[in-house]
Amino acid sequence: MDAGDIGARRWLILTVGVLAQAAQATVVNGVAFLIPSLHTEAGLSLAQAGTLAGAPLFGGVFTLVVWGAISDRFGERLALAAGLGLASAATAAAALTTSIPALGILLVLAGAGAVSANAASGRVVVGWFAPAQRGLAMGIRQMSVPLGVAAGALVIPQLATNHGIAWALAFPALACGTAALACVLGILDPPRPDRAEAKSTGMLGSPYRNSWTLARIHAASILLVVPQYVVWTYSLVWLITDRGWDETGAGLLITVAQVLAALGRVAAGSWSDRVGSRLWPLRIVAVSVVVSMAALAVSSLFDSPVAIVILLVASVLTSAPNGLAFTAVAEIAGPYWGGRALGIQNTGQFVAAAAVGPAFGALIAAVGFPIAFAIAAMAPAAAAPVVPQVPVDPKK
Repeated sequence: MDAGDIGARRWLILTVGVLAQAAQATVVNGVAFLIPSLHTEAGLSLAQAGTLAGAPLFGGVFTLVVWGAISDRFGERLALAAGLGLASAATAAAALTTSIPALGILLVLAGAGAVSANAASGRVVVGWFAPAQRGLAMGIRQMSVPLGVAAGALVIPQLATNHGIAWALAFPALACGTAALACVLGILDPPRPDRAEAKSTGMLGSPYRNSWTLARIHAASILLVVPQYVVWTYSLVWLITDRGWDETGAGLLITVAQVLAALGRVAAGSWSDRVGSRLWPLRIVAVSVVVSMAALAVSSLFDSPVAIVILLVASVLTSAPNGLAFTAVAEIAGPYWGGRALGIQNTGQFVAAAAVGPAFGALIAAVGFPIAFAIAAMAPAAAAPVVPQVPVDPKK
């Protein structure tokens, strides 16, 4: 079966990919919503709680390229099912432990498995969708992360407050287990040229060898992930500790912010299809992130009620670059390097994201939220000129 024969089934495969990526987000990003409970109930400092929240990201750093290589060699279905199954088992074990060091180790292991969705589900989208639809399809796929974060924001703080940290961790364990089963039943590996044909056309060769384009996209994405994870990791804490919101209201607002962010990723992907480039919109979005984070810093400094609206805007804009960059990387890398290239892409992002938790936790404790938001704006300012100027034509 090829991309022309699969018809409407590609949308079902995309739906399963969205579920897989959303489940991954409940582990990799959702643990951040335990920070208030870890801080107030477990007695951890904000920096220590932020470090635990970054543990799944840290685990993913070591396995992203491995899962990409597995999907390149053995197929996306196997990588997705195995990784999410591992994440479910590790998170369930984390829910049962009473040891903080063991909790950290199990969260690292959970993240190491969950990130299989990052490389493999992206290759599924590029493999089954025509070039003129890839931006939209990848935007839909990428909306799964904010949706997973939104689900985590809605459920995890409530479970942690009312029933404890163990019950809160049961939610991502269940989500990953369900997604693993769905991948076994619903994912179909996309077609690609056989290895002999690919070798004769140079498709097996490294796309990094003669061009800096992929490396520049990776570098820009690393910088752009900093404000995204500052907002994702500490907006709930900011609302509760700095703005005086209760956990229910704060969780609902974060849920709304993440739903809007998900829709923003779809809009950005569709925009890239219309203009025939992933990189030109990526540069514009990077500049808009600078403006939104600077505005959030100023409005927070003056305790303005407009800060809440700006937080919603910043949530959308800081999330928007991911789908654009992912689509560009997958298109440039091709069917035999796409998994590894997406793994490399995510590895850099995860290293930066894992550092955001402890680094900005300590920074916020030292200088407060407004200054921390302003410092976060410096990263996208540096990213904008790094985005390659050579457009990627998705019709080629």
